Amino acid sequence: MAFESIPGVGEKTADALAALDDPETALQQGDVLTLMDAPGISEGRAATIARGAIRQRHDDPGGLLATEQARELYDSILDLLQERAVTTYAEKRLKTLYPATKASRIEEVRATVEDALRREPTPELRAALADVSPLDSPSGLRVRERCVATTDAERYAAAREAIPELSAEVVDDGHDIEELARSYSTVIVLDEAFAGGDFSGDVRVLPDALAAPADIVPERLLAFFAENRATLLAAVRVHEASGLEPPLDCDALTDGLSRVDEDGTIVGDTELQRLTTAVDDLDAAVGTAESVANDHLRAAIKERDVTIEGQDFLSLVEQGARVDSLLARELDDAFDAALQKAHDHLVDSLDLTGHEAELADHIFGGEPTFPVSRRDDAVSRLKTELTSSRDRRATELKTDLAAELAALKPGAEELVRNALELDVELAIAAFARDFNCTMPEFVGDAVGSEADDATTPGFRIEGGRSPLLDVDFAAVEPVDYSVDGVTLLSGVNSGGKTSLLDLVGLIVIAAQMGLPVPATHARLTRFSELHYYAKSQGTLDAGAFESTLREFGDLVAGADGRLVLVDELESITEPGASAKLIAGILEALDRQETAAVFVSHLAREIREAAAIDVAVDGIEAEGLVDGELQVNRSPVKEHLARSTPELIVEKLAADDDGEFYESLLAKF
Repeated sequence: MAFESIPGVGEKTADALAALDDPETALQQGDVLTLMDAPGISEGRAATIARGAIRQRHDDPGGLLATEQARELYDSILDLLQERAVTTYAEKRLKTLYPATKASRIEEVRATVEDALRREPTPELRAALADVSPLDSPSGLRVRERCVATTDAERYAAAREAIPELSAEVVDDGHDIEELARSYSTVIVLDEAFAGGDFSGDVRVLPDALAAPADIVPERLLAFFAENRATLLAAVRVHEASGLEPPLDCDALTDGLSRVDEDGTIVGDTELQRLTTAVDDLDAAVGTAESVANDHLRAAIKERDVTIEGQDFLSLVEQGARVDSLLARELDDAFDAALQKAHDHLVDSLDLTGHEAELADHIFGGEPTFPVSRRDDAVSRLKTELTSSRDRRATELKTDLAAELAALKPGAEELVRNALELDVELAIAAFARDFNCTMPEFVGDAVGSEADDATTPGFRIEGGRSPLLDVDFAAVEPVDYSVDGVTLLSGVNSGGKTSLLDLVGLIVIAAQMGLPVPATHARLTRFSELHYYAKSQGTLDAGAFESTLREFGDLVAGADGRLVLVDELESITEPGASAKLIAGILEALDRQETAAVFVSHLAREIREAAAIDVAVDGIEAEGLVDGELQVNRSPVKEHLARSTPELIVEKLAADDDGEFYESLLAKF
């Protein structure tokens, strides 16, 4: 795949994508999680790349959002969706949903959404999702009790690259390997020439070790599971709470995670714990054993019945007066008993066994002396033995556990991916529930429905309610509206014309994103472009006026299948000229396969100026109550709505018998 052909992907990003194991599949599936593994690609960037790849796969040029106002509506929909996501990942992933112009993409999303709408975002499920995040890849791991050795410089360089977690050493001969074995618990020799050699310590000749680094450094895999423990356990809870079928044995995963600590240390093995405790407590235990021996010997000396009083004898001994001969003659048995007590204390307190206990026997001994003192060289030998045994046991356990977890890793990655993607679905489900949404029906091009005879672009909305209004959604009045072709929309001020345009634009965008829409029923053609022009803030100067006209000149020269929404274009210049300009624009649009809604207070004047029969719909005010307009916000077809001034004059004429208000009313 030519990565640089994807919209928004340059040379640097293409190189990063190429570093992935299977970038083509990730791009085909819109797999944001995998794309995030590429060097230097963040969640947001991964979502953008995925969206570009999706467009490329469907040969979708995009371009529905043809104006700034249309793009703002899309952003509003995204905001509503993202507010309902629990994870940061889902917030980014939702950006891969865009308003497509190709039926295949819309159908693809609709299939996913149909599944999403069956989801129930329960509090338990959302709580579990809160602890799920994309999996981390640990870095900077160092294993200090093991090393690799070789006589070959090239093999040395390869070892440093393949197994950066271990020290790599260059050796000349077996003597060098022996030296390494005194410093490391395990030495892995890469040269077959040393096979069969008689080495002291744990020396393993493994010429093929670089082909399977994980076997040499099980810590690498364990670090992955240790680093991601919280996320993996949360993903298990997500599957349990949602009823999703897990892609692996969750009990086996949970058991494996229970045997490795957050720092990658093996836990739960009694032998490893014994050896670890013995190493940690050795110096303190030796000190205590020394005190035990001396206390016993001191008591024996005090109790001895010799020519010299016991207390005096003790004083002499402590002053060094022929200590050796005194002890040899008088306290030989007591000295042996003291050493035995010291040895027994060491063995019992450290839980030493077999050869360990034999080594402990050498820590106190020799000619009788007082006070009894340790032999540091013997302590060092015992500590080396215990440390080597601990490290070998830990490596053995790590290797066994890593083998178990290696088989679970693909399933674990899928487990997290499923949980994060579920959050995307739940956000859509919450959006649909919160705003009483339904799946729209496409007509004309058979997107999501059977083909329809109608070819004129348009829409039909029943019970539509905008979630963008600054009121509680439950209080929003439902609106019915339909348009085929070019239409003027009239109505009183504050009657809901602008909010209706927003609703139409929102429903069209959401529908072409493949999403449910806030209506009881919606039926529309698939549009190629949405041009939405917001209300001007006042009369434009000559330069701005010219620029606006050029924009509409480009608009009427565009392709078929568009939806044009314009809010009070007449405000850009004087009313008389505005009516003529709008009439001309409507005439041009009418010659195309285009749907258009122009909101205007000049509907009558525009119809008069137009060379075509322009449809006019009206949002009719039913009257004034306590100074407030009572409005039916669903436009009435083929009806020119009365203006706010007309309603006020009508009310005054009804309240006053004078002819003045009647004469004013006649002007309308």
